[in-house]
Amino acid sequence: MARVWVVMIAVLLVGWGIVAAQDGEAAEVMATVETEPVPGSGDAADDIAIWVHPSDPSQSVVIGTDKRGGLAVYDLDGRQLQYIFEEGRLNNVDLRYNFPLGGEPTTIVAASNRRGDTIEIFRLDEATRELLHITARDIETNIDVYGLCMYVSAASGKYYVFVNGEDGEIQQWELFDNGEGQVDASLVREFEVESQPEGCVADDEMGYLYVAEEDEAIWRFVAEPDRPAESIEIARVGGDNPLEDDIEGLALYYTSDGGGYLIASSQGSDDYVVFSREETPRYLGRFKIVASETIDGTSGTDGIDVTNAALGDAFPEGLFVAQDGRNTNPDENQNFKLVPWGDIARALDLTIDTTWDPRGVGAAEGSASP
Repeated sequence: MARVWVVMIAVLLVGWGIVAAQDGEAAEVMATVETEPVPGSGDAADDIAIWVHPSDPSQSVVIGTDKRGGLAVYDLDGRQLQYIFEEGRLNNVDLRYNFPLGGEPTTIVAASNRRGDTIEIFRLDEATRELLHITARDIETNIDVYGLCMYVSAASGKYYVFVNGEDGEIQQWELFDNGEGQVDASLVREFEVESQPEGCVADDEMGYLYVAEEDEAIWRFVAEPDRPAESIEIARVGGDNPLEDDIEGLALYYTSDGGGYLIASSQGSDDYVVFSREETPRYLGRFKIVASETIDGTSGTDGIDVTNAALGDAFPEGLFVAQDGRNTNPDENQNFKLVPWGDIARALDLTIDTTWDPRGVGAAEGSASP
């Protein structure tokens, strides 16, 4: 009788677009939305950042990089709303809310630019959902830039960009209002890993930076610029470990009780590995995005992002977004796949918590200074 119930549950999960993990295998979920392909051909799409609308979450957007062109903004139906192509080969992207620009709390978006090896800063206009370039000058890194992520210090309220390079370099830049409606930056810390990193994500509450050294491991550093850059290994590639190189995108899912998850794109196994968000992260499971009748699955994923926020009727339990390295139709360029967080959570017995407010991170008053 028990076996009958297991079969019945499995049938229900498949009907919901979920297949629970068995014996350590990856759970299977399906995307409910895919974006229009990026304009650039070949290996072009890479990283994403989810922006939550302040009053109507259904109007939230996904910002994706086209590393052969620029940045694209998509609505939650996958339609391209804007494409900025003049700015160069933008590789990785991240955003933070409440940056004090001209005395007003502003959403700023940062991207690494492989044309010129610079950092680009944009303002997201909440009325139009469009990006406006507000970099004060050419913020030259003097490294072969690759990955990028942002951090807001809970201790100081200051905003930072971490950018890494192909030879293992990691730089930390403090962002500040230049007094003319633009954002400038100053280099405040440099350290390194032994080989090429890319994906990174910063935990604004716990004050940590996670870095994916592609062929080796996920490392954790203290994110404050005045602290030693001592690395702690979170998970390693190969052997009995859950990651297969390359380790690519990293993302954090926050919950209101201080918990949540660290998620990594395990490119070599075409799936996503979930760890607990705590002082000593634990491996919790893995999932893969498989094809439905209308949308193909993902493979060779670079960037990922996740939000716990309820984003209207389409994603009422949160959203996970992944870059897809190969579309089924060979004539289509790469794109991004959108998966309901609730499907992932049920498949792996994870938490669904829409009460934590991602827009609450950051200083709403005062000003950042160099």
